Amino acid sequence: MENSDALTHTPPAAEATLAEGLKDSLPIVISYIPVAFAFGLNATKLGFTPLESLFFSCIIYAGASQFVIVAMLAAGSSLWVAALTVMAMDVRHVLYGPSLRSRIPRALSNKKTAIWAFGLTDEVFAAATAKLVRDGRRWSESWMIGIAFLSWASWVFGTLIGAYSGSGLLTDFPAVEAALGFMLPALFMSFLLASFQRKQSLSVTAALAGALGGMILFSIPAAILAGIVCGCLTALVQASLQGMPDEQ
Repeated sequence: MENSDALTHTPPAAEATLAEGLKDSLPIVISYIPVAFAFGLNATKLGFTPLESLFFSCIIYAGASQFVIVAMLAAGSSLWVAALTVMAMDVRHVLYGPSLRSRIPRALSNKKTAIWAFGLTDEVFAAATAKLVRDGRRWSESWMIGIAFLSWASWVFGTLIGAYSGSGLLTDFPAVEAALGFMLPALFMSFLLASFQRKQSLSVTAALAGALGGMILFSIPAAILAGIVCGCLTALVQASLQGMPDEQ
């Protein structure tokens, strides 16, 4: 008679590889290259050299915030003011690490984590969250390095092409330029919806309401902060209420 444990035993799922991470980054790569191309064009148009534009993408790697910082610097703002503004716009990244760590079911390697954490953009975070929600057992740091590295490399590559192509290529095509700027938020939303669950609807609604109020009353950086705070507070309150024992 066959052992019932052997029949019901499911072998552990193999961890996702570096090659799988590179393959899964292709949707991000496809969207990053044209936006980075537009950034390279915009930076050279504002008076920055191609090497300076490349420096922004290699070191800062802040996506849409790079458009803000080059515009502020070109307008005469001090480096500190521009840096603080971009930090306020990107403060959400502080929460990405803890959010992912709470979903990762295994210990992490400090060296590997330092590599992929640098490339933890909105789109990479959303892709990683979707991966953990769908099949957390197959998530691996090698997969994260693959998706983060190729995404970063594509952003640098797009910036390089745009910066050395010269300015003014999109002057006669304002609709195309506007569409390029919308690609990053659209991609982020597609990954976010892929990992969305009904129980998170209240938190998402609160975050959207806070962001809308902040944008109407103050500014875009304030809208980002308001959305984060409202969403997090709502999630905390919801979790505490669900954890309370029912009254007898």
